[in-house]
Amino acid sequence: MPGLSRATVARLPRYLRLLEDIDAERETVSSGDLAGAAGVNAANVRRDLSALGFQGTRGVGYSVAPLRDRIRRELGIDSRRRVAIVGAGNLGTALARYTGLGKRGFDVVAIYDVDPARIGERIGELTVLDLERITADCAAGNFEMAILAVPAGAAQPVADLLSSAGISSILNFAPQRVSVPDGVAVRHVDLSVELQILSYYG
Repeated sequence: MPGLSRATVARLPRYLRLLEDIDAERETVSSGDLAGAAGVNAANVRRDLSALGFQGTRGVGYSVAPLRDRIRRELGIDSRRRVAIVGAGNLGTALARYTGLGKRGFDVVAIYDVDPARIGERIGELTVLDLERITADCAAGNFEMAILAVPAGAAQPVADLLSSAGISSILNFAPQRVSVPDGVAVRHVDLSVELQILSYYG
């Protein structure tokens, strides 16, 4: 995202969550409230929002609705985003059923697998589709983002398939980092690594 640091981009969803949660209750929010939501200090908040071109009012704070809308635009979620899940195992099924994605502007519109025993199975309102049709579905513009919930050995081939089909945003839950071409954004979430780090502190 041009003009914003990685740290600022990482904090914007935390600010947005607070703004969405208090939207019906308050018209303004302080930098201190936003700092608490993001786990930073108020100076960080002011710098982040200044980088967005958004200024608060001294002694009053920031207007909730305009700031919420500005952050949504910056994150590219001012309109709803369509997401496909690849992998209908335990994790993929849980993600497909997770209602929190819809509340934050992401609609899971498809789930794919290669296992004949899973293809055709109903998961909520979705039917598990054969991975072979994903290229055609990408070309048809059925979704813009993808979540990988596949075994480690399948992660890179699936990432290659998605990239070649024009998907430019991938969230990878597979326990294997993937390489993608320039212009494709990928975020890696390795639950076992996160638990190992947490174990150090616990």
